[in-house]
Amino acid sequence: MPKYLVQVSINKDGIRNVLSKAKGTGLRAAVTKFAESAGGKLDAYYFAFGQHDVVAIVDFPDNVSAAAASVAANGAGAVDLAMTPLITPEEMDRAVEKSATLAVPGQA
Repeated sequence: MPKYLVQVSINKDGIRNVLSKAKGTGLRAAVTKFAESAGGKLDAYYFAFGQHDVVAIVDFPDNVSAAAASVAANGAGAVDLAMTPLITPEEMDRAVEKSATLAVPGQA
């Protein structure tokens, strides 16, 4: 399954819920269940401080499932979620090989 880097900033209301109700492990359990509802699997989950409050690696079966999870999470209003597709080193090798065969506009 394709992997995605998920970066989450939790807003003021979301933080209140984390601190008063779910706590860290409860939020991770809720995120695990949410990812599974979209056909995904949570690989890694960490709280952070700085620009993002949570970072995670999630497997989704396809881009549509990943986008659906992103739309649903952002639409709920408690978080600002960004999702980045990840590729393996082997996939990068194939991309580099393929790039050599591409006709770049403006170059002979």
